[in-house]
Order: sequence, then C-alpha cells, then structure tokens
Amino acid sequence: MKLKTWNMALCTVSIALGLAMGLSAVPMAQAQTYTVLYSFAGPTDGTNPLAGLTMDHAGNLYGTTSAGAGGGWGSVYRLMRSGSNWSFFLLYTFRGYEGNDGGGPYSRVTIGPDGALYGATHSGGNGQGCRELHGCGTVYKVEPKLGGIFGPWQETVLYQFGTYDGSDPLYGDVVFDQAGNLYGATRDGGADLLGAVYELTPNNGSWTESVVNSFDGLDGSTPLTGPSIDWAGNLYGTTSAGGIDGLGAVYQLQPSGSSWVEKVLQSFQFGNDGLTPTSSIILDPADDLYGATQAGGAGGTGTVFELMPVGGGSWNFSTLFSFEGSSVGGSYRTLAMDGAGNFYGTTAADGASRQGSVFKLTRSNGVWIYTSLHDFTGGADGGYPYGSLIFDASGNIYGTASTGGANGNGVVFQITP
Repeated sequence: MKLKTWNMALCTVSIALGLAMGLSAVPMAQAQTYTVLYSFAGPTDGTNPLAGLTMDHAGNLYGTTSAGAGGGWGSVYRLMRSGSNWSFFLLYTFRGYEGNDGGGPYSRVTIGPDGALYGATHSGGNGQGCRELHGCGTVYKVEPKLGGIFGPWQETVLYQFGTYDGSDPLYGDVVFDQAGNLYGATRDGGADLLGAVYELTPNNGSWTESVVNSFDGLDGSTPLTGPSIDWAGNLYGTTSAGGIDGLGAVYQLQPSGSSWVEKVLQSFQFGNDGLTPTSSIILDPADDLYGATQAGGAGGTGTVFELMPVGGGSWNFSTLFSFEGSSVGGSYRTLAMDGAGNFYGTTAADGASRQGSVFKLTRSNGVWIYTSLHDFTGGADGGYPYGSLIFDASGNIYGTASTGGANGNGVVFQITP
C-alpha cells in the first residue's frame, strides 16, 4: 500500500502583479538560505497563520490565517509563483458567527479531487447545541466563481458541528479517500466530549456527516491533528491525551462494512517513548508510521517515533530520536518526511531566541543527526511556527510562522538548500 494523497492542480497560471511582498534573506549554515516570501499586513490579508501550506502541481502555495482580514475571523490565501517572484491573492475572508461560514481556520487547506480547496475552522457555524460561545466549527469548501481563478472565490459550508458530532477541529487537515469521502478530527465533542473522528460523504450536492469514532479516554482523547489515510482506506492518527496512562495515543481505524474497527497502536507511558504527540502520522511506502511527541523521551523534551507492522495485526514501536536540551523541546512540534526519508519539523517557542525553530533529522550509520535549519528571532524572519512543512521538486522547504515579519502578523517562508 502507498499513502493516499490528493494534490491536484487548480489550473492556475503564474503571474506577478507587483504586490509588496517584503522579501528578506538570511544566509544559513551549509549554504542554506532562509527567505521571507510574504509578511502579512493584518486587516487586509489576515494575521497569525497557524497552519502550514499546500502546494499545487504548478508550485503555487495555498494557506489560511487564523485571524484578521475583514471581520477578524481569518482568511484563505494563495501565493502564485512567477519565476523567482511571488504574488499574494486573498481568496476568501471568514465572517465567523455572524455569517455561519466558520471562523479561525487553524488547519491547512486540502486540494480535493475536484480541484477545490477544503478545510475546517475551529469555531463559527451555527453553534447549535455547542458549548462554545462562537460556534463549534465548520468544514468548508472554497473555489473560484464563474469568473475564473483570477476573479472572486466563493465558500460553501459543507457541515456545521454541534457537540456530540464533534466540536473544535483544531490543527487537523482533512483528507479524502478514493471514493471522494472526506475525513477529519475534532479536539472536543463526540459522545464523551473527548474528541471524535468524523466522515463527510457527498450525497447529491450535499454532505452527510457521521462519527467514525468518539474517543472515550482509554483509546485516547483530545486529538489536535487530523487522520492520515492509506490506500486501503485505513485511518491513522494521534491523540494528545488519553490512552492507558492519559499521556496520548496512536490509533488505527479500519473500515468494516458500514462500521469501523478501532485499535490503539501505542499508549504513551512517559518513558523513552515520549508523551503528548502533537504531529500527524506520516506513512511511508512500506506502511510504517512516524510521528513526534512534545515531551518525554531520554532527554525529556520529546521524541520522533516509528510504528512498524509485523504481521497478524501487531505493531512494533521504537523511538528513533530523543530531543535534548531546552532549546529543542517542550513545545508544539510538527513532523514531515522528504523523499529520501529525512525528517523535517517545526517547534514553537523553542530555539535560540525561544521563538521557534525549523529542524532536520538525517540518518547516518543507523544514527539520527539533528540539524537546526533556522532559529526564529520573532523579528522580520517571524516567530512561533505551528504548521507542518512541505517541499517542492527541487528540495526547497516552505512553511509559515504565526507571528513576526515586517508587520508582526506572521510570515510565509522558504528555506533553500
């Protein structure tokens, strides 16, 4: 099996419109260059991009801001490449509880099988039955109107969460299966109010929501990120709490007819395995699973772990790397893998200036070597990166920082090897 991903082009054409982009470059070790591609202004384009980026086949970038823009509820944007230049386009501005369209998108957009952008907001919506003041969140779709990709875009709300069907989808991206069904996770809500994994099924132009799993504590609770999916349609994810010792878990959900079978693959124990997993699960072509924890491990500041299937439904857990030192651990951590099997990630509030960092883990003779690619200062280069990283065909790395930049509202950055 291979990891199922959707990354379809939106039939875009790269042009430069000469918008102010606030470019800056800082030479780095090993001939790497850190560049700010865009600094957010605030009221006009959004603030605090907590989510990472999505890239289409043309190399254009798409993302969300969690606040600012219009009524302050966040935005969806595009950065279009034209040679070495990038042009910013505001695609949609959320109206929050005033418009029932959602507010505060903390997760990335996913390019669906129809080329539209899909995502979730952590608040907003109608909020019926929800204990949150401003709604329980929504799942949305953003696509160009009839005027084409350079005209205005429109949003469609696919679902508005209540309480027992899920509440507050936080940093979790949505994913599609081969049949076009959409899956995600919510931090709260569900039958036991400890979080849920949900499915949205297209049905004659509308979408029907069903709860795939409601976490009860022993199987995990409070999933911060969404599930990953393999070619067989199995879902894998992490919960930041719950499990046998209440320190987080890795779960698997297998489709079985019209229902799902859940299996806990790992309950973290505050030993060398780590605790509080905050990353999504990565699947490699051999069906091995990888993730990262926020704390624990030999150094006490988090781990990178692997779960390997060994047959008969059993899995072997191993800790690949333990972070050490206060400068590289103890904060929200993401994880990504390149085509060569190297790991890359971000940490929030760590690094030399305690403003976060970008790191790389490279295997050498069976040992993983840690390299800091960039330590954020909180100034023009940005600060507090929460989103996952992505790569282009040339090995360039792209991500976001939620604060800092020319206007203090966050940045989109690139690291060139």
